[in-house]
Amino acid sequence: MKVIKNISIQGKHGKPMVTDVFYNETHQPKKVVIFCHGYKGFKDWGAWNLMAAQFANAGFFFVKFNFSHNGGTAENPIDFPDLEAFGNNNYTKELDDLESVLDWVSSEEKFKNEINIDDISVIGHSRGGGIVLLKANEDARVKKVISLAAVADIGSRSSITGDLENWKKDGVKYVVNGRTKQQMPHFYQFYEDFKANEERLNIQKAVEKIEIPQLVIHGDKDTSIVVDEAHQIHSWNPNSILEIIENADHVFNVSHPWEKENVSKELEEVTTICIKFLK
Repeated sequence: MKVIKNISIQGKHGKPMVTDVFYNETHQPKKVVIFCHGYKGFKDWGAWNLMAAQFANAGFFFVKFNFSHNGGTAENPIDFPDLEAFGNNNYTKELDDLESVLDWVSSEEKFKNEINIDDISVIGHSRGGGIVLLKANEDARVKKVISLAAVADIGSRSSITGDLENWKKDGVKYVVNGRTKQQMPHFYQFYEDFKANEERLNIQKAVEKIEIPQLVIHGDKDTSIVVDEAHQIHSWNPNSILEIIENADHVFNVSHPWEKENVSKELEEVTTICIKFLK
């Protein structure tokens, strides 16, 4: 298997998307899968590398990347050395970043014999699940969409709601990262960008318009984003497929760092369902 890590893709917002590709070099065009991490996530989190290898072994060209303002850097793509960037992230930047990755994968000469650019699917976890649902409605290059433990409504997230008056006055509010113990900033621009683009960021409206195959996966023990949100997303597109993973939490029972050789039973089930759906 060929694994190329930390390719730098230039985007629209002055910071690169650090990108990995996993594939078997066959000189035959392969279905492309682009994976988007979630809030406070990154491409190398937990068992995502193991999951990427499983997709590659199943015959896909698998791409995963860090959003340009996720808080990682090209030199250190793991964790959050650049909290200033994290504070300046927002939903429309993430949509632009995914578009830049789509542009790159569709035009990168180096991989042109390995990629079928007419068969690109997107998978997103958590907040990334919301991003791929929005993008699937916007970009005709996306042929299938999968959301894993996705948000159904951006406007009701705690990163948007709360004490708006003080947030506006202070210009920033902080959220603690339970694992790294960092105080992670959200600058007020995050709320302003959401309000300015509220129509575009409406997941329900996007999903109601999706005409491509759609798969919704969620764990029934998810305490971060409850399983009801998966049922909501599914209800907006009667043609979508809903799969509930038993005893699975928000990250399908893996954690970071993940030192084991195999993924959890629950993430294995997720990966198998995804591969079957995409084939």
